[in-house]
Amino acid sequence: MGECKLDHSHDDVRKKYEEQKPFLPEELKPLFQGFFADEHTQDILNEVFHLLKKYDLASEAEKEERNRRLSMVVKNV
Repeated sequence: MGECKLDHSHDDVRKKYEEQKPFLPEELKPLFQGFFADEHTQDILNEVFHLLKKYDLASEAEKEERNRRLSMVVKNV
């Protein structure tokens, strides 16, 4: 994934999550409820946005890596 210079808002991340939610593993979905209940740094918001971006188009190997990173970031914030 290339570096993006845009800062993504909490709402941007929520919208991207809603777009990609049908494609995400069930075990990740509950983690996002807690994630969206809190405020996060811009770095965290940007990272989560880019992990979700075009998730549905990613290869299975890429999805596994994104799932691992999403789980770590969303669970540990």
